Amino acid sequence: MLSKKKRRETYAEWKIAEQRLKNEYPLVTVLVPGHNEGKHLYKLVESLKRQTYQNIELIVVDDGSTDNTKDIGHNFEQRGDINLFIRSEIRGGKASAANMGLRYAQGKYVIHLDADSSLKDDAIEKILIPFYRYENVGAVGGNLMVRNEEDSLAATMQYLEYLQSINVSRIVLSYLRIYKIVSGAFGAFPKAVLDRVGGWDVGPGLDGDITVKIRKINHRIIFEEEAICHTHVPVTWKKLTKQRLRWSRSLVRFRLRKHRDIWIPNMNFRFSNFMSFFENILFGLILDFLWVFYMIQILVMEPTFLLIWFPFKYSIYLILSIIQYSYCLAICDDKGQVFKKIIYIPLYPIYMGYYMRIVRTIAYIDEFFFYDSYKDAWNPIKTSSKAKEFGA
Repeated sequence: MLSKKKRRETYAEWKIAEQRLKNEYPLVTVLVPGHNEGKHLYKLVESLKRQTYQNIELIVVDDGSTDNTKDIGHNFEQRGDINLFIRSEIRGGKASAANMGLRYAQGKYVIHLDADSSLKDDAIEKILIPFYRYENVGAVGGNLMVRNEEDSLAATMQYLEYLQSINVSRIVLSYLRIYKIVSGAFGAFPKAVLDRVGGWDVGPGLDGDITVKIRKINHRIIFEEEAICHTHVPVTWKKLTKQRLRWSRSLVRFRLRKHRDIWIPNMNFRFSNFMSFFENILFGLILDFLWVFYMIQILVMEPTFLLIWFPFKYSIYLILSIIQYSYCLAICDDKGQVFKKIIYIPLYPIYMGYYMRIVRTIAYIDEFFFYDSYKDAWNPIKTSSKAKEFGA
């Protein structure tokens, strides 16, 4: 915890930055690329109407949808709720759609938002303030909260994961200046920075990719926990597994292949970028494979030891989960909502320690040996083929 003096200084700096934002009051482009997302546009539009910061333009890009997104989008545009609705008849992928919208963006800052997201009333204001509080900020990531956590057990476990593992870790990594992924669901960028790095590159994991591109030109990346976005998560284990396989493959594709120069000392080398990658590879990949090898070794040499090992490991994970949960409960605003999920904490070590670890390990093997990220239907095959051809 910060001292009272430090908290006062931090609050004062925040208020000064907030006033700078209000004095300048720049136009902000909210950019929403999506495929078959028409059913989510109403909630998105309504959440933007309630924002405390209103100098915004909303650009929605329909990436070759086959549902009624075209009709819904044009209807919102005619009513003035969407400033610009762009329709691409041929699906090019999320990056292609985002770059198309970026060409028309007039704002000084661009907020990239998923169509199935809705914002807390002050979210846009909160995500902009760090640009006025810190020097040389190239991107600010918002804080994602699950809004459909009651839909299934899978959604509930993701609610706990976002609350405990994802958000808490991003607070720490941002403080250490090695924050590595500005989520595509809710992230803010100076338009000049996006133009400089050429926008988004093709492929699953494009949010992590553009974060690395911005870090490589020596900009600071900030996580703003008070800028809250409510997002829709997969409600079935099958859909969740597909999503996480896609997310995990991007670690190999971008951190070990495309941006491998981060590991090599040269004129553009940055120690903070190296540590950002090192932390990600160590905890996300190396320890997973060590776990697999250790399990195989136990099964071959002394399988009865698992009767001791599994309860011990579960107990350690459970203690850590309780500590994380208690911390989140202490700092969150909606304590009642968080407290209701306490009954699911005993399942959390199984969810994170076994299910997620197995999914990640499969994804790493797929990408190492079979380049499966280029075969994922999430991105059009023709687009992925070009990306593979050019090493993107």
